[in-house]
Amino acid sequence: MTVLYVVLAVVVLLVLWIISSYNRLIRLREMVKNAMGQIAANVESRWDALKSLIDATKKYSQHEAETLEKVVQARGGLNSNSSVKDIEADDNMFTQALSRLAVVVESYPELKANTVYLNTMDKIDSYEQDVKNSRMIYNDTVTRFNRSMLTFPIVLVSRMLGFHEYQYFQNTESKANPPSWD
Repeated sequence: MTVLYVVLAVVVLLVLWIISSYNRLIRLREMVKNAMGQIAANVESRWDALKSLIDATKKYSQHEAETLEKVVQARGGLNSNSSVKDIEADDNMFTQALSRLAVVVESYPELKANTVYLNTMDKIDSYEQDVKNSRMIYNDTVTRFNRSMLTFPIVLVSRMLGFHEYQYFQNTESKANPPSWD
C-alpha cells in the first residue's frame, strides 16, 4: 500500500511540475507576443508620420504623393502575431517610401524648409528610436523564452507540447547606420 502512495505522490508531483512548466512557458510566450505588439504599434506610428509627410508633399508633387499613398495602402498590417520577417519586410517598404520622398524633397527646397516637414521628420526620428528600443526589448524577451524552453528538464515539456523557438532581430548594416534625414 505504501508503494501505491509513493507512486501516486510521484505522479501527482510530476503532473504539477508539467502544469507549472506549461504555465511558465505560456506566460513567457505572451510576453514575446506583447513585445512584438509594441514593435507593431511603433511601426504603425512611424507610418502615420510618413502619411503626414505625404500630405505635405501633395501641393508640391501630386503624382509622387499619390504613388507614395499607394505604397502605404499596399503594406500589410503588423500585429503581435507578426514575425521578424514581416517586420523586416515592412522596414524595407518604409525605407523605400522614405527614400522616394527624399527625392521629392530635394526637388522642392521650400518643402524641406516647411515646419510641417521638419516637425514630422523629428517625429519619424523619434519613432525610429522607439522601434529600435522595442526590438531590443523583444530580443531580451525572446532570450528569456528560448532559454526557459530549451533548458532541461523543461525542454521535455516544451517539445511535447509543441513550443518552438522565436527568431531574434539581427543587426544589419542599414540598422547599424540609420539614414540621415537632413
